[in-house]
Amino acid sequence: MLLLGGAILLWGANWPVMKLGLGHVTPLWLSASRFAAGAACLFAWQALRGEARRPQSADLPVLASVGLLQMMLFTALGAVAMTHLPAGRSAILSYTTPVWVLPAAVLLFGERVRRRHWAGIGLTGLGVVILLNPSAIDWQDNRVAGANAMLVAASAAWAVCILHLRYGRASSSALQLAPWQMLLAALVLAPLAYAIEGPFTGDGTGALWACLAFIGPVATAFCFCAVNAASARLPASAMSTLTLAVPVTGLGLSTLTLHERPGLDLILGAGAIVLGVAAAAAPSRRSLP
Repeated sequence: MLLLGGAILLWGANWPVMKLGLGHVTPLWLSASRFAAGAACLFAWQALRGEARRPQSADLPVLASVGLLQMMLFTALGAVAMTHLPAGRSAILSYTTPVWVLPAAVLLFGERVRRRHWAGIGLTGLGVVILLNPSAIDWQDNRVAGANAMLVAASAAWAVCILHLRYGRASSSALQLAPWQMLLAALVLAPLAYAIEGPFTGDGTGALWACLAFIGPVATAFCFCAVNAASARLPASAMSTLTLAVPVTGLGLSTLTLHERPGLDLILGAGAIVLGVAAAAAPSRRSLP
């Protein structure tokens, strides 16, 4: 519980820290640096423990799914979106994955879900509608509209990864695969950043390196290990519900540190999304073969 509580606090803090970091480096280079540093830390940690190993062929689909969807695409879309949106709003919209996960689980994999799951999807969807309604954002501003769309797309990419992990199989543990997944994300993001944003755009200030030191080793490498350790001791339903504190923490810390002022739409939308995800996080029953 202490590890999980620390990870939730640090992951929530990662949203305003990323927003600060975007004042010193462009979003794709920030994302590439995050995973390069995280991979280096985890590789070093595994080497010291004598646990470093190469992925097996059976691991490759999961390695690609997490590395490219959950890490690379989710993070890159979120970072680009935050160049136009507040960090708190970005954190809330990014955690709307049940809108995609449960309907796909029913339609594609034959899961049977309870009424409260559908109620959870309804609440989450209502929260998204509140956050995206024309009185909340200016749909005439293509940058703002596009940024909100990126966050919704990021949550959908994470949902695809969740479904793959739920129904897929890997021979190695999540902790063993994590540095390889981070390395894959960094190897894809770095040339993409160079092609779109040019050579490394960091301004070299102490603030930049402080942000990168937090985002990579702490919020990426340490938090992944902490959550993995907690997952081995807590029920999956409890983990799903407790991690709802991440976007709430992100919103609260963004309000305190960045002086963001959440409007009524953000408060109501965030409340609906958090309640909806909590209802949707409860275990469902798979249909019998």
